Amino acid sequence: MKEKIIPVVSIVVGLIAFFLTAQYFRSRLAEIERQRAALMAGMRQIKVFVATRDIPGGTTIAASDVRPDMIPEISAPDDVVLEKEGLQLLGKKTLYPISAKKPIQWSNIEGELPPPEGLSSSVHPGMRAVSIPVSGASAVSGMIAPNDRVDVLGTFTVQRPNGEMETETRTLLQDVTVLATGQTLAKQMTLRGRSQPRSSGYNSVTLEVTPREAEFLVFAQQMQGRLTLTLRHPSDVSYESNLPEVNMKYVDDKVQEMNQYRQQKIRRKTGL
Repeated sequence: MKEKIIPVVSIVVGLIAFFLTAQYFRSRLAEIERQRAALMAGMRQIKVFVATRDIPGGTTIAASDVRPDMIPEISAPDDVVLEKEGLQLLGKKTLYPISAKKPIQWSNIEGELPPPEGLSSSVHPGMRAVSIPVSGASAVSGMIAPNDRVDVLGTFTVQRPNGEMETETRTLLQDVTVLATGQTLAKQMTLRGRSQPRSSGYNSVTLEVTPREAEFLVFAQQMQGRLTLTLRHPSDVSYESNLPEVNMKYVDDKVQEMNQYRQQKIRRKTGL
């Protein structure tokens, strides 16, 4: 009897071990997938075209051969076909086989790359692009780059009612998008859309503003005002209301108060 029970018990134990091992691996795979999904969610995604099937070389691409899909920007090939370029893809032949679900690359397609887009396509409807002159110091030592967000400060010499000339600085605009620095556009990318390294060799910055703000900035320049840009954190979209006009009297009155605020609030908050 014992001789019959032992093999049965061994089989049962083996099945239990197999089941538990399978459960463990399934849970580990699920955890890995959750971590991968969380990592992917934290990455910037771009919409590209991928193959819906294995496409042989020499195939004329039809709409049924491709579909849009989201992939992490960091893993996208330099010459990936973006969603907005899809119409230019149809009717062209593949030079090499393309596997199903793989991003379509222009290097696999017969013909030339689509021409790059200009500045006008970067401007949102209802907005305007206006350029302002800058020097190294007025553009954060040339570290401002396309797609950064800035505030615009203006310094002017004005005549007071008593006839005296006085210099004052005020914040003109807040949370403004930089479209270009010099000739470098936000869309001037490598073939697939990744930004080129920053260049400090520019003396103008192009901003995206409303039509009224554009008039505001042009007038400020005509008043011989000096415009200065302050750089924001990418996630900072806050608005400071009731900012003062700063002159020497304001500096004399407020310098102590501002330093106390820095010590009590800013340094304590950042741990500096």
